[in-house]
Amino acid sequence: MKKPAKTTSKRRRTDAQVAEFERRDLGEDIRASGVRPVVIRPKARPTSIVLEPDLVEQLRAKGAKRGLGYQTMLKVIVREHLDEY
Repeated sequence: MKKPAKTTSKRRRTDAQVAEFERRDLGEDIRASGVRPVVIRPKARPTSIVLEPDLVEQLRAKGAKRGLGYQTMLKVIVREHLDEY
């Protein structure tokens, strides 16, 4: 008869890593890393629009005040004011 295989040290090490992961609260580590949170967005439909350079610059300036890019700033403006039309 064959003897049952022994548990490898790799298995024990993996178990220890899993236990450590489950024991720790990683919130502070994640916040300290400076990584931006993952935002799950609903499916969006890609579009194309031609904007004058001065309008893009204005959007960039307004977006920078909020920490947004010009495309995101444009979406914010459209969402906020769409019902007015």
